[in-house]
Amino acid sequence: MSNLANQLVIAEREEVARAIRLLLAAPLISARSAPETFDLVRRRRDPVEKWFDYYCGWSVVVEPRLGYARLAKVRLATDPTRPARRHRAGRAPFDRRRYTLMCVVAAELLAVPVTTIGLLADRVVQACAADPAVPRFDTSSRAERMAFVDALRLLESFGAVEVVDGATDAYVDSAAAKVLYRVDATLLMRLPAAPVGASQVAVPADEVPLRFPELLTRLSRERRYGDADDEVSDVRRNLRLRHSVFRRLVEDPVVYRDELMPAELAYLESPTGGQLLRRAADQAGFLVEERAEGVMLVDPDCLATDSRFPDDSSNAKVAALLLLDGIASAPGPVAVEQLHGEADALLSRFPKWAKGYRGENGSGRLVADALDVLVAFSLVRVGGGLVRARPSAARYAVTRTSTDDVEDEP
Repeated sequence: MSNLANQLVIAEREEVARAIRLLLAAPLISARSAPETFDLVRRRRDPVEKWFDYYCGWSVVVEPRLGYARLAKVRLATDPTRPARRHRAGRAPFDRRRYTLMCVVAAELLAVPVTTIGLLADRVVQACAADPAVPRFDTSSRAERMAFVDALRLLESFGAVEVVDGATDAYVDSAAAKVLYRVDATLLMRLPAAPVGASQVAVPADEVPLRFPELLTRLSRERRYGDADDEVSDVRRNLRLRHSVFRRLVEDPVVYRDELMPAELAYLESPTGGQLLRRAADQAGFLVEERAEGVMLVDPDCLATDSRFPDDSSNAKVAALLLLDGIASAPGPVAVEQLHGEADALLSRFPKWAKGYRGENGSGRLVADALDVLVAFSLVRVGGGLVRARPSAARYAVTRTSTDDVEDEP
């Protein structure tokens, strides 16, 4: 093979690996918002689709004419650390009301290719009034209009609706605001990643809280693995094991061996599982880090995630790193109350830092947000008022030989 051919092969492998990791970080890529990334995924769609299908059992849909690529991630486990967030200052997570309105808004948008915010609000009012399980939508309430706008802004960020004229935020101050939208119904229908539609598992509303784990299982059921109640062939069993293990490897910060089911652990530690792990990592540009406690796929370019740690992008992440040092070095679990004292000391020591956490119970809020960060990155466990470091926390411990080199800002 000529030197030029070698270079082309290497370039193609690098582009495929980059496209895989970029899709993991952003499962919906739009040509409008990220043209270079979309073009990369479009050009390397075949090997990218095959990688996700073989290792994770996930589908990738690339629509060149419509201008988007969608990776449908399917997992049975819920992840409370990654909620939808409002597109406004503070990036507060969606509450139940906003999730409900987003679903109703999306359903009503499917019926109209073009609409205004006023007409859409009227449709949502009628839809909510027609369903006794959904609270009424009151456009005269500013709080309700704000929740409605937050739902619309999220759909805008996905590219499912496009503002043709006006600004969505104007509706918060006035229900008479004029905003014109163009709707992408095809993309709207691509947003849900569940393999089973919610309408197929409908139950009375009052039974949902009691049967939620069952409903989640039914929504996530994938026919390719066979029926759980029937005898499953070895081929299907191995397929399920491969997909379940690799889904965790590419989604979770670290996969601890003691959290895997016995069959999953046996698969990962088998010669076949180890070979596939190294092959998948090589094709996607990951480095495999194996320890006695678990396995981690490391992205040296930090492309495969939309959140990093350590990171100084927020006060909570800075506090998380500083508090983690004490948690990881402690001989046993640390009481949350003890962390409140450490947070108080930090706020006193650095008076110009973390101004949003000054005031009543500022240290408590700072500790709560910092622990949310540490839990999301699988660095600690929290329960019963105690915080326990997990094995991967040791890699982030901060070591100081002196306090003289500490600056005015942490």
